[in-house]
Amino acid sequence: MHNQGCSEEEIFSFLSLKRAEDTSHDYILSSMCTVPHPIAVKAHDMFMETNLGDPGLFKGTADIEQALVQRLGTLFHGPDACGYATSGGTESNIQALRMAKACKKKHRPNVVLPESVHFSFRKACDMLGIDMHTVPLDAEYRMDAGAAEKAIDKDTCCIVGVAGTTEYGMIDPIRELGEMAGDHDLFFHVDAAFGGMVIPFLDHHKPFDFLVPEVSSLAVDPHKMGMSTIPAGCLLVREKEMLCALSIDTPYLSVKQEFTLGGTRPGGPVAGALAVLDYLGMEGMQAVVQGCMKNTWRLIDGMETFGFARVVTPDVNVATFNPPGKIPLPWRVSCTRKGHLRIVCMPHVHRDIIEKFLRDIGESNA
Repeated sequence: MHNQGCSEEEIFSFLSLKRAEDTSHDYILSSMCTVPHPIAVKAHDMFMETNLGDPGLFKGTADIEQALVQRLGTLFHGPDACGYATSGGTESNIQALRMAKACKKKHRPNVVLPESVHFSFRKACDMLGIDMHTVPLDAEYRMDAGAAEKAIDKDTCCIVGVAGTTEYGMIDPIRELGEMAGDHDLFFHVDAAFGGMVIPFLDHHKPFDFLVPEVSSLAVDPHKMGMSTIPAGCLLVREKEMLCALSIDTPYLSVKQEFTLGGTRPGGPVAGALAVLDYLGMEGMQAVVQGCMKNTWRLIDGMETFGFARVVTPDVNVATFNPPGKIPLPWRVSCTRKGHLRIVCMPHVHRDIIEKFLRDIGESNA
């Protein structure tokens, strides 16, 4: 820290230089986050200083949080679902396993989850002392339901299914996993951090949410395809009693109990998430998702023309390829754990960007 403060000009000159070192979204093809909608930015700015960690002081912001929970609960066929705004999928998944462990008491608890599960579950299991029973995927990169059944034992407290896997964009067999959870009296969590804001707006899809009666909780991230500002996640729970299992006393705050993981929680992204949903509505969100899916199919067709064979036909807007050639700079893509090229067609990856990328691929692999 300087002895004397810097001028505003010096500060923003430095910040501008650092911002210029960040990769432009025009070349980011690997991220599940996107440029926030202008409506989200405007709403975020209005609630910049509000703190959901002390909701009695910010009643209006707390009302917005509950409105977001209600909107998402209804979207996921759980109008009576409860929950709260999290910092994203990692926090939501940690909290889901906390609930599972508290509600389904086992001597040495374990969770049955797919090989494709997000790495946040390893963090959660390390923190909570839960063993991971990892299940292989089938030929289409979905959780193998038969293998999941075999992985359940007397100490299993939870099954996890993924709706829109991070690496391959697939939806696990949620209905089958739900029946399994019901048969064994297990907590069933669906990680829809990415797919939750995609799948409801597709023309045809299999049930993945509270329409499956055994689903206990669901994670969704409005800061992904919901185009809110970062960080904006949400954990939804079918029954309030499950969430109450996480409650602790908060004697010096305006409320005397809380069930969240974070203490101080920003109101800005929550207002942004609600604003986008209400501004776009079902029709607007369908248009966004359909545009992303069209771009995904165009990308797949173009890449296959250049010899990059698709690994699997995705359920959502994530495309993976067997890479026979190089990816030219400055494009930023990623690879799956199995070494497959991975591209996410987010709202900022519009048709012109897809065509420019395909031209560069063609030239560099001619």
